[in-house]
Amino acid sequence: MSDLSSIEKVKLEKMFDMEAGYVLDFSNRTFQEFIIENTNIDISDGKYDYASGSKANRLRTFWAKESNYTVGKLISDLLEYWKTKKQINYIEISQAYQALFDDCYTIAERLKQDSIVENIDAIQPYSNDKEFSVLAKSIRESIQNNEPEVALDRLHTYMVKYTKKLCDKHGISYDKNKPLHSLFGEYVNYLRQNRFIESQMTEKILKHSTKILDDFNHVRNHQSLAHDNPILNYHESVLIFNNVSSAIKFIEAIEAEQSEVDEQEEVQAEWDEISF
Repeated sequence: MSDLSSIEKVKLEKMFDMEAGYVLDFSNRTFQEFIIENTNIDISDGKYDYASGSKANRLRTFWAKESNYTVGKLISDLLEYWKTKKQINYIEISQAYQALFDDCYTIAERLKQDSIVENIDAIQPYSNDKEFSVLAKSIRESIQNNEPEVALDRLHTYMVKYTKKLCDKHGISYDKNKPLHSLFGEYVNYLRQNRFIESQMTEKILKHSTKILDDFNHVRNHQSLAHDNPILNYHESVLIFNNVSSAIKFIEAIEAEQSEVDEQEEVQAEWDEISF
């Protein structure tokens, strides 16, 4: 559920003309279509029934039940709709309404900082490879659009490229047709053998991640848009994204720490070679 404060709700209700049960100039049909288009959620679903079932009451229930990110995105889209309607009808926006618009925009931006995927920032290009860059951007855009289920196949491809990059960096040999979980297993073995992980628990978690990636192969082949499949549901897709991105974030922390150690050793070696 979102954490909108009472004051924030008052501002939003004023912004969207919700006092009489309406939301801006939407009809029931256009309101439903607008929310489906922008959040992939059907506001006519019974879970959003509240009191009279008016558009305003459904929107209030949406705020109460959906995540910060989803609520923030819809608020942004509604604000853009409101502004566009003013512009195309040549209606001047008063200073008071502009101030209210700005406050509501700030509310939306705050909420959107709470992404549906906790460590989505871990999905980065990590190389000058153009395909890697396009892939990472596409995945992040799908998450920003609240559509994790349509990006599962790309997340799998990303993990294959990312794990191969790690193997190449550390001289870990692999067959190009090796499946994702086997590649990741090779990397985990490298971490263990070089004592880059300190606890048995961490090792077990990473080995469990290897098993998860093995199952991810099945999801990619049978429950994603990689083929003509019925795609996996929204909530399970979010769970997969959170697990995979969490593993990437941890690995990047290890890699950054080791790079710093390597740099310090190189500097020390250069000083040792200097003759005084």
